Amino acid sequence: MGKYFGTDGIRGKANETLRVETAFAVGRYLGYAFSKEKHGKILIGMDTRLSSSMFEAALAAGASASGADVYCLKVVPTPAVAYLTGLDDFDCGVMISASHNPFYDNGIKVFNHQGVKISNDLELEIEAFIDHKIDIPYAEDEKIGRVFDYREGLKRYTDHLKSLFTMDLSEMTLALDTANGSATTSAYDVLTSFGAHCILIHNQPDGININTHCGSTHPQSLQALVKGVKANLGLAFDGDADRLIAVDESGNLVDGDKIIYACGVHMKEQGLLVKNKVVTTVMANLGCYKALERAGIDFEQTQVGDKYVYECMVQNDYQLGGEQSGHIIFKQHATTGDGLLTALKLLEVMSHKKQAISKITEDVYIYPQLLKNVKVKDKQKALHDRDLLEMTNKIQEELGDEGRILVRPSGTEPLVRVMVEAKTDELCAKYVGQCVALIQSKGI
Repeated sequence: MGKYFGTDGIRGKANETLRVETAFAVGRYLGYAFSKEKHGKILIGMDTRLSSSMFEAALAAGASASGADVYCLKVVPTPAVAYLTGLDDFDCGVMISASHNPFYDNGIKVFNHQGVKISNDLELEIEAFIDHKIDIPYAEDEKIGRVFDYREGLKRYTDHLKSLFTMDLSEMTLALDTANGSATTSAYDVLTSFGAHCILIHNQPDGININTHCGSTHPQSLQALVKGVKANLGLAFDGDADRLIAVDESGNLVDGDKIIYACGVHMKEQGLLVKNKVVTTVMANLGCYKALERAGIDFEQTQVGDKYVYECMVQNDYQLGGEQSGHIIFKQHATTGDGLLTALKLLEVMSHKKQAISKITEDVYIYPQLLKNVKVKDKQKALHDRDLLEMTNKIQEELGDEGRILVRPSGTEPLVRVMVEAKTDELCAKYVGQCVALIQSKGI
């Protein structure tokens, strides 16, 4: 973790912890880094929140002032930026979004020329420039860059998704919650192109309603809609459309764990699951692992963050990985989570099996899970406390194969996260409470 960059770029409250000066500085350094021998070529996309156009202007001004040509996609899903950066020979791509956060937050994600998040070294260089520890020149004369409108890039991305599938969804009714975000530009167009009948909610962005009681983190209205219109499937995107949570025909949630299971089993049956493994983070539900084992599929775990999931996939050539939150990566087609691609893959499984998603995922029993954050002075000291280690070992012994305990540090805050999975909510509350009480009593 850097001073400004976390696992998902820079993020903060607009004009408070994330200011236009910071965005301008990021643009300045990226323009400088990629314009030493020729005009650099930088792609910028954004979501629908109020401050996104402000940050777009700051980034574009900074990059062009350092000599780069800037191409503005306007409102697009984050995976569109990653895809087009790699496709069209851009030096880097920037997405302005705070994902599932409220509208008053925003963020800056940077992808390299391969559509993968930039290296830690480049992040540290940008941070040093933000903090005025290094100086770089402005471009002059003919070396000054220009800013172009590149809205046609969105169609290239959606056409790409359409080209990957041949299924007929004409007998499907889909309920779509586009979170008043980036998915409003693409989900309806792509899904109806396969013949699906789509019913939309939360598809009128006004700058401040992104993620407000809607989308993948607030799917309750979608669950009600699915039941009300008797839809075959509900699809809830987040603000920048890089994650997906589904809803089955009875209104039950189908989270990232169930999606990985459904797609993993299908890929195994098709001979497409390389090394017969999927990748999850440590937060995946125990029920997912047990179902995968019964299906004869192995798994590897990473720390939380789709960045780490993708790194593991690339290092080992795994084809499927993701997070419980709905960030799912299909390495054959994408370098990052893509909510719309995930929706299409899920529909492909349903279409091929001619079964409802509830039937396809019925073997996945989601264990009750409780997570609590504890504020601490020293995360590492707390994690290595002898009494806490003894307690967690004892709890794991008591849980046996029917549960687990996970104590880990927050990547960005002075917090220790205590998570327990068990057969009942009561057991989860009991064991989490014991650990939290111990940590608080220590005053670490």
